Amino acid sequence: MTQNGPDQADKTKPSNNGNEQSSNKVEMREARENEPTPTEIALTGSERDAVIEHGSLSSLTVYSIILREGLEELERPLMSLWWSGIAAGIGISSSVLAEGIIRSNIGSEHPYLSIIESLGYTFGFVLVILARLQLFTENTITVVLPLLANTTQRRLVCTARLWAIVLGANFVGTFLTAAIFVHGGILTEEILSAILQISRHVAELTPSETLMRGIPAGFFIASLVWMLPSAKGSEVLVIIMFTWLIAAGEFTHVIAGSNEIFSLVLNGEMNFITALSHHIGPMLIGNIIGGTGLFAMLAYGQIKQEM
Repeated sequence: MTQNGPDQADKTKPSNNGNEQSSNKVEMREARENEPTPTEIALTGSERDAVIEHGSLSSLTVYSIILREGLEELERPLMSLWWSGIAAGIGISSSVLAEGIIRSNIGSEHPYLSIIESLGYTFGFVLVILARLQLFTENTITVVLPLLANTTQRRLVCTARLWAIVLGANFVGTFLTAAIFVHGGILTEEILSAILQISRHVAELTPSETLMRGIPAGFFIASLVWMLPSAKGSEVLVIIMFTWLIAAGEFTHVIAGSNEIFSLVLNGEMNFITALSHHIGPMLIGNIIGGTGLFAMLAYGQIKQEM
């Protein structure tokens, strides 16, 4: 089944005055682009082309790229979103696995354990983002921009439905992976012990601490989505930088964190209700506040008057 045409159903006919204002803004931007600076007057045609080629993307251009991606996501079949979301949940769990492998090899008493171990956290994000899998925290900005651009009841329903499907699928993926970690017999005792140590550290946070630490994580992931169109050729470096920062700063990410919490549940150290109410729920709220409530709103606010 396909999510049929949120755009077709909720498009409203713009006023003539609105069209004129948008057209005037486009003409002004084109005039600025075509008018050479005092320095550019002295350049040859090929040199001016090089200046244009090496210029950075404008905020409005980045917004348009992400907006188009969001519209495409809203049009995808529900089952495509579901299976992509499960794959993302499994893929993001490699972050926890990589951290566990690093910790088991360098030892939990290493003086720079957190800084080194946090590099392992970046593995799952590189995998999921470059594989174009459906990760919930990316969608706190990607599908929210179309909603902000045209806020209708139908688009709100479509966005909420996509969020619910992707979030549920991500949790299925992380739960399955946690079950394999704890009961699958594929990990050495040292690696499993390291993963459980990492998970227990996350579980020590109170619900309020978990929520507050989720806000920066949501903001950084949304920022990462915004930066990627401008990072051609350097995508891996950008992903590593900001996801390392999430881990090193001990901020909480709801999908990667759910794998850690599910590992404790499956190991008999926590009940499922506590896992949801004290840990996964607060992470989710914090990530939404940081990704949608802060970054998406600010990103939209900076370009709204340019359209």
